[in-house]
Amino acid sequence: MTATFGTTSTTKTPDLGPAVELVSKEEGHRQPLAPEFVSAEDFSPLEVAYDFGRVRREDIEAGPKNIWRYKKLLPVPSNVEEIPNTEPGATRLIRADRLAKELGLKRVWVKDDTGNPTHSFKDRVVAVALAAAREFGFEVLACPSTGNLANATAAAAARAGWRSVVLIPKTLERAKILTTAVYDGDLIAVDGNYDDVNRLATELAGEHPKWAFVNVNVRPYYSEGSKTLAYEVAEQLGWRIPPQIVVPIASGSQLTKVDKGFRELGQLGLVDASPYKVFGAQATGCSPVSAAFRAGQDVVQPVKPDTIARSLAIGNPADGPYVLDIVNRTGGAIEDVTDEEVVEGIRLLARTEGIFTETAGGVTVATAKKLVETGKLDPDAETVLLITGDGLKTLDAVENHIGPKATVPPSAAAVNEALGY
Repeated sequence: MTATFGTTSTTKTPDLGPAVELVSKEEGHRQPLAPEFVSAEDFSPLEVAYDFGRVRREDIEAGPKNIWRYKKLLPVPSNVEEIPNTEPGATRLIRADRLAKELGLKRVWVKDDTGNPTHSFKDRVVAVALAAAREFGFEVLACPSTGNLANATAAAAARAGWRSVVLIPKTLERAKILTTAVYDGDLIAVDGNYDDVNRLATELAGEHPKWAFVNVNVRPYYSEGSKTLAYEVAEQLGWRIPPQIVVPIASGSQLTKVDKGFRELGQLGLVDASPYKVFGAQATGCSPVSAAFRAGQDVVQPVKPDTIARSLAIGNPADGPYVLDIVNRTGGAIEDVTDEEVVEGIRLLARTEGIFTETAGGVTVATAKKLVETGKLDPDAETVLLITGDGLKTLDAVENHIGPKATVPPSAAAVNEALGY
């Protein structure tokens, strides 16, 4: 197995801000910054290591109203905000009292990432990946995707003036296909599931040295974008870490980087390094990490996805073992919910807080409910739920469950009768 895919030639030293090297997650082997994602020493994933120097709250607060306010904590150029990009981040953190009451929790906050440019958290990770890819001399932005990443990659490439190549399973939700195709990049539907698409992307990354597959050959940089969710939550809470947070699991990368973000804030003295618990949420039809957690295992057995939550339908999650480590270390838990519960979670969040989430958000809400019912979430502890995508992308999940209360002729009497007056 080779550890390098799509290596480019560049005459300049990449400006990746505080990033200093790559480190293997298993044995800590160190190597220079490069477009590589697997260690040649121990064949484990690589992640970015930093020399942050001094970072102050006031410097962050004076920054732009997007993720680049945290550029001193990310592997991006020092002038990243000056280069055309989608400027994601700075999304709402909503105090959700009505939802809290329904769930049986004292205080709930909803991190509503539907407000990003393409309406999901993937805009964050793609923006960081593009910034790094530019420094490494790539010319094409590419990805395999279950939908949200396809939207974000195509949009970011269009904004930057790059070509995009996006690979998706042909069974992807129609809305996500259209909201990728509109950017006029190269959208390729593949006859297979996401794991098939991902394997194909890895093969293509080796054949095309100028293609930056955001979640393959530049994955270490891409994944760091998820840390900005943790940074924003902490800053929006008045520079403190929430005692409990519920995170949806697809590849598992988001959960691991939220944890990394919280730890970095504590290490830098930007927040008090208080304890917190991380909880994971999966759909039962694709719940290999939940199954491993329930069985007390430290390895994740691949499954064939069968769920309406297609954005989480990764049967062989790359970061599954690291999710298990974090959840166990922090004292959290992982649960899964049925498709019926997912729909109920979508409707519950919409009914109580006016937020229409896609199926992944339904998984998060429904899992939070189940965690409370099983005594795993502390009902008195402040809890944050990550809502990572917009419900307009997965209308098919709810179309047979909702609609007009009645159809009436155009008269006040008919309306009153339908309403029971």
